[in-house]
Amino acid sequence: MTLYLLYETSSGYSLFQAGGLDEIGQNNEAVRNSVSDLNRFGKVVQLTAFLPFESALDALNQINSVSEGIMTDELRNFLELNLPKVKEGKKAKFSLGVAEPKIGSHIFEVTKIPCQSNDFVHEILRGVRLHFERFIKDLKPGDLEKAQLGLGHSYSRAKVKFNVNRVDNMVIQAIFLLDTLDKDVNSFAMRVREWYSWHFPELAKIVNDNYLYAKLAKFIDDKSKLSEDKLSELTDLLGDEDKAKEVVEAAKASMGQDLSPIDLINVQQFAQRVMDLSEYRKKLHEYLITKMNDIAPNLASLIGEMVGARLISHAGSLTNLAKCPSSTLQILGAEKALFRALKTRGNTPKYGLIFHSSFIGRASARNKGRMARYLANKCSIASRIDCFSENGTTVFGEKLREQVEERLDFYDKGVAPRKNIDVMKDAIERAENKDTDMETEEAPAVPSAKKSKKKKSKSDAAENGDHMAEDKPAVNGGASEDAKSEKKKKKDKRKLEQEQADENTNRTNGAHAEEDGLSKKKKKKSKDQDGEVLQDASDVKKKKKKSKGE
Repeated sequence: MTLYLLYETSSGYSLFQAGGLDEIGQNNEAVRNSVSDLNRFGKVVQLTAFLPFESALDALNQINSVSEGIMTDELRNFLELNLPKVKEGKKAKFSLGVAEPKIGSHIFEVTKIPCQSNDFVHEILRGVRLHFERFIKDLKPGDLEKAQLGLGHSYSRAKVKFNVNRVDNMVIQAIFLLDTLDKDVNSFAMRVREWYSWHFPELAKIVNDNYLYAKLAKFIDDKSKLSEDKLSELTDLLGDEDKAKEVVEAAKASMGQDLSPIDLINVQQFAQRVMDLSEYRKKLHEYLITKMNDIAPNLASLIGEMVGARLISHAGSLTNLAKCPSSTLQILGAEKALFRALKTRGNTPKYGLIFHSSFIGRASARNKGRMARYLANKCSIASRIDCFSENGTTVFGEKLREQVEERLDFYDKGVAPRKNIDVMKDAIERAENKDTDMETEEAPAVPSAKKSKKKKSKSDAAENGDHMAEDKPAVNGGASEDAKSEKKKKKDKRKLEQEQADENTNRTNGAHAEEDGLSKKKKKKSKDQDGEVLQDASDVKKKKKKSKGE
């Protein structure tokens, strides 16, 4: 049996014929020994045909289809032209050796060409790869390497499918930075409180918020200069007039020591730095919310942006989180407690990072574990939808949230929740309706823009005062009048046709109504006749009874 070999390169498809296999005996060691020597290998393997790719884009498409196990039309035509034809009902006297079994099975399904992929074929293809430049005569040295480098870059780029708007690394970095900012802002705010308390210790008891305390420390500066003239500004800062009066009174009878102007300047600068950090923290939180709505909208609408971002950062990426089963997602973040429980043979933890969700807090103590299990299940579904769906929508997340709310009511009040299949059907319908609505909204946007452009051009012409602009509307007006008359005629024709159709339907309805009326009258008559017969029969019975009584 003749063996043909299909070899895919960065420059094109090549077909080789392997002969003298009986001498080698299909021994892998013998093939390995013959591969290194071109004289021996050239006697066994010979080039039959070569099909170069048309362009770099064509090469990328062909290699992508080969990697996915799909035979393209070009490859099919190449094989059918250069291989012997397989007759129906008869065994083929040859076989095709391929590197990938997937594409071999697809070739056999479509063309009925028998394919094989084993160690022997791989060894021969290794020799072909080693001596490929010697088989192609017109190939210049260095051309194959350049083609391989270019195709490798484009193939890797296409496989990664890089999307700027769906980079979960930004979410991971943002949530890490947010956690560190929380710690730093808290420690810096405590340092401001401690530093300024040497000068005005009573302020720390009146104002509890760190950001507000830093604002007031910068505004008050020297407590001896604080008077009732600044009461309105203090009320604006604090939002409470009583507190503002309390601060002014405390400043008058303060027990703190006086600070030099240089010390007060340093305190003010540090308070400003704390304010800037806290404002940046707010902006970063807003950025994280918008990024989560882009990357994982369903997970964010189900469990919240912060908890969802923590889950993604702990798993490493959204793809890793989607691959996690719900049991792993449930205890994500409680690994230490899990392994400690396994080591000591104690109770394993019921929840990890999802404990920060409001659903776990709202559940009763005996239902917290059950709620965590159910919530982890829904989070796993939401993360998979976000990871593998192309269209970003929050419909599924909202429906999953409704299911969790219903489960809470079921645990507390015993209200039976809806079935999952019904909820998901409703979510799919809503998502499809949203897509159709978006398409219909996008469609009429073009003509409106054209109309606005026409209006602008007309107004410009009127402002410029061109004489031609005065003549053009008349021509356009005449054309518009003709068009309107044609439209009116068409409308009149349609009305006439509708009226005729209505008359026909009325006639048919009238005929049916008359027939129905006649049938009803007949029925009434028959009923009256039946009633008369029954009355006659009753009269006869009464007469018989009377005769018997006499």
